[in-house]
Parts: sequence; structure tokens; C-alpha cells
Amino acid sequence: MNAIDPLAAEVLPSGVRARFVDNGNGLSMHVLEAGFESGDRPMALLLHGFPELAYSWRMVIPQLAAAGYHVVAPDQRGYGRTTGWAADYDDDLSPFFILNLVRDITGLVAALGRDSVAAVIGHDYGSPVAAACALVRPDVFRSVVLMSAPFGGPPPLRRDPSTGAGMAAGLSNAAMMDDLAALARPRKHYQWYYSTRPADRDMLDCPQGIHAFLRAYYHMKSADWPANRPHPLASWTAPEMAKLPTYYVMELAQDMPATVAPEMPSPDAVAACRWLPDEALAVYAAEYARTGFQGGLQWYRVVTGGHLGRELKTFAGRTIDIPSAFIAGSSDWGIHQKPGEFEAMQSRALTDLRGVHLLDGAGHWVQQEQADAVSGLLVAFLGEVSAGTR
Repeated sequence: MNAIDPLAAEVLPSGVRARFVDNGNGLSMHVLEAGFESGDRPMALLLHGFPELAYSWRMVIPQLAAAGYHVVAPDQRGYGRTTGWAADYDDDLSPFFILNLVRDITGLVAALGRDSVAAVIGHDYGSPVAAACALVRPDVFRSVVLMSAPFGGPPPLRRDPSTGAGMAAGLSNAAMMDDLAALARPRKHYQWYYSTRPADRDMLDCPQGIHAFLRAYYHMKSADWPANRPHPLASWTAPEMAKLPTYYVMELAQDMPATVAPEMPSPDAVAACRWLPDEALAVYAAEYARTGFQGGLQWYRVVTGGHLGRELKTFAGRTIDIPSAFIAGSSDWGIHQKPGEFEAMQSRALTDLRGVHLLDGAGHWVQQEQADAVSGLLVAFLGEVSAGTR
């Protein structure tokens, strides 16, 4: 029995409903959906990242439904109105391991009465979940679209000796964090900050309030922030990583609210922000004020603790062979925050890659900043896949 109601219809676009679905993996998943009137429509699943919600797809859901799809976007484990999870800092992290997140989504597919879906589409941390779904169960997920976070493939069973020692273990390598802290301008990686005990309370009780914190955070990672001019980084070394903006590689002594506060947009800029008006931001602020951030932060602790790499290593050498596409904003540093991954995705990890699209006028929140363009690309991709054309 859910202690809260589904998201109110007044904050959702026409034709989109909210309800709860038991996913058979311990969760009552809060989902937004459209195009549900007919049971024979192909299904598209939309997976959000951090600090997001199913609501992040609000402008895409109706457009995919209008194109003939049954569209479902869940609040993932640890987020929003989905219940059945616990996320105290000292709780067991294993429910947030990547393969259990895949079980969450495959369970949702089954609970919706499907054996397979036309596509799984993931943004931000939803992208590695979508990639893992495609890697593990290509029979269930017939195509995949990754957004903003490239997938370079599972880690190898043995490290290539030619790989530099600095970041051989990816973001679980504490030595890199020591190197960042030892720079002349001491720094720290945001995923390691998100893995600390104070991070949740820092954001929940921030001086500016959650609404203003999220406004500055979303703004600073969007195309509206003029300093976002991403480019590839040469290597996994501290001096190279320190070229990332401070929302990725932070000042050592600052928390995230203090990091983004100086970039708070002006009242005029907020009023002009069509992709995230204040009434939409209020939905995020209210949900995170109620749940806190720790549910999403557990996902980052899985990365820095090495659990993600260990689970994916089971699939070392495997590629994603179903039809795939990648979409991101051209102003998104997320494309390059892991040196070499964007290139590895294109050269070896995705063997049926139908398109790589970097959209002008979008930063990290591409499906919100450029919802019409993203929806058009998704409809075209899904149409091509269903037609069996190349």
C-alpha cells in the first residue's frame, strides 16, 4: 500500500497519467505513461538520471505517444514516489547494484504484460542502466538509446598494460582522488563527494533552499550557462580532469550547493527559461524535499566503491549488438567527463550504432532543453528500427 498518491494530473501534460506498478522486485514503481489506451502499441521505456525523476520526460512522453507508442517512464529505485527501497547511508548498497537495477526494469516490463519492448532509452545515470539492460537482455530490450552519458563497454577482465595507472580502475580509483586533492588548486570529483555521508544533508539543508539550489544546478549544467564549451580530455590524469567545470571536479573545500550558488541565474533569466519554468522546478524541489537525495546518491556509491565495475566485468568482451543511438547536447561536458569513453562507444561498444546526435542549444538536460528535437530523433530512430532498415 502506497503512503502517497501518484503525481497530480494538474502538473502533467494532457494525456499523461501517473500510477503505481508492482515490479516484482520489491518496488511499487511510480510511473508516468501515455499511449496506454491500446494494448497493441510498441512500448518505449524512458529512464531518468540524477537529480531527476520520471517527470524529466514530461515533454517527450506525449510526443512519442502521438507517434504510436505506449510510453512508460518510472521513478527509478531511490527516487520520487517509487516505494520499497531504503537508503540510509549505512544501509546495504546491493539493492542499488547495476544488475538489480536491470532487474527492476525487466520486472516492470513483465508487470506491464510485455515480453519485450521496442526500446529502452536512458538519460544521465539512466543511460548506463539502459546500456546494461541492452547488454544483459537484448531479447527483452530490442533497441537502446543512450543520452548524455556514453557507454564504452564493460571493463576488461585484465587491465591493458598500456593503460595509464592514474585511472585504470575508473572512478573507483581513490589514488586519482588523492591526485586531485594534491593539485595546486585542490579539487575533488563530484561522484566521490556524492559518496560521502554529508552530501545528502548538504543539499537537503542548503542555505539557499532546495528550489534555488536545483535552479542553479540545472542552470550551470545547461546550454544557458555560457562557460559550457566541452572538448575531449587527453587522459585520466588529475591535471586533465581538473579542466572539467566545478560541478564535475569541485573545489576541495566546497559542497555542491556552494559550488553552484555563484552561478544562480537572474530573475529575468529564470523567467525566460522555457525548458524549466519555475512551476516545473517546483515539482522537483517538492519531491526531493520529501525524500532527500540519498536514494540517488547510493547509485554513485556503487560506482566509487567499485561495485559497478565488478558486476559489469562478468560481461567483459561483450558488445551491445541491438540497434542503438546516442543523443546529447553539444554544450554537455558529460560526453567527455570520462576520457576515451565517447570514442570507445563508437568504435567498439555499440556494434549497430545508427546515429550520434549532438544538439545545439542543449547542455546536460537534453530531453528538456531540446524536447522537440529529441522527440523527433527518437521517433525517427524507432521508425527505422521497426521497419528493419539501416
